[in-house]
Amino acid sequence: MSRLPLEGITVVSFEQAVAAPFATRQLADLGARVIKIERDSGDFARGYDTKVRGMASYFVWLNRSKESVVLDLKSPEGMRAARELVARADVFVQNLAPGAVERMGLGAADALALNPRLIHVSISGYGESGPYRDKKAYDLLVQCEAGLVSITGTPDQPSKVGISIADIAAGMYAYTGVLTALIQRGITGEGQRVEVSMLEALAEWMGHPYFYAEYGGQPPARTGSAHATIAPYGPYRCADGAVFLAVQNEREWERFCRDVVRDAALVDDERFRGNAARVEHRDELDAVLAPVLNTLTREEMTSRLDTAAIANAELRDIAGLSQHPQLEARDRWHDVDSPVGMLRTLVPPVTANWRVRMDPVPALGADTERVLAELALPPRESSA
Repeated sequence: MSRLPLEGITVVSFEQAVAAPFATRQLADLGARVIKIERDSGDFARGYDTKVRGMASYFVWLNRSKESVVLDLKSPEGMRAARELVARADVFVQNLAPGAVERMGLGAADALALNPRLIHVSISGYGESGPYRDKKAYDLLVQCEAGLVSITGTPDQPSKVGISIADIAAGMYAYTGVLTALIQRGITGEGQRVEVSMLEALAEWMGHPYFYAEYGGQPPARTGSAHATIAPYGPYRCADGAVFLAVQNEREWERFCRDVVRDAALVDDERFRGNAARVEHRDELDAVLAPVLNTLTREEMTSRLDTAAIANAELRDIAGLSQHPQLEARDRWHDVDSPVGMLRTLVPPVTANWRVRMDPVPALGADTERVLAELALPPRESSA
């Protein structure tokens, strides 16, 4: 295996749940040594479910290639080990409750005084200042605060996104923030503080609906699986199910009319000239399309769309994702070891001239004794 980009970088993480573990797992994928500090009961994501042969699906997803070290951070011995690890680290990542690391003496100012080359990363719900600083922040709640739930769902029912998108957004910005800070440190020789909030990360992803509403006078409508501002775009029923399609511009609209609907007169229909008109007259457009598309099978409809170079997709369930022919053809699946045996997982999506690290998911405390020995500290006494 060629040398990975982050080999030689050590990350110490006081992490739990999703956002910070997502950031540090990606650092581990690229070769960083990630030392995950856990309490006796472990990262509480270990207990979210038992679906992966007794392990939690979230934990398996987010924690491969890490070292699990159990420390009692309320004891002098535990804090001595934690401070020694931070003093030796390149990166420190934490997403504990607001003020927790400051009370430990490992806030940004103290940690950088201890280790001036340290990249100190804090992930929080709402940021380290402001009136929401101490407000509890879970993914659904941040989706609500960022306005995402208000534009997601059907006209009658708002809905959250089905994955932990606020956590993932924050984790992605923390990950890229670490990479950027490491580049800057290579120039200046100095570490720095990096702060990411879930609200600010997700608010950035809300840029389009913000501009649409701020300057257009009203927010995008909730349209279920259809697109709020493009038509035709979304699911269209055919004889044996539905096909999702997307018409992006007028050239595609013309081909759609001519080669899929096979009604060239639609191109010149004033109600549908330009995307804005089609969105305004969406119900009328759908009423014109339905009698034609409803008679086609999914195979026939997909064939016509592909021939016309109109984007389309099958609605897959999770089993369909697991067996997706494109992922299989591109060799995107890999087995990783874990306390419950080998598990099939996806390779990270960036393809480059290195092969990412795919080491085991750690058992709780599996690396405690070895890491303490590296620090020349005595083994941790069992709390049992």
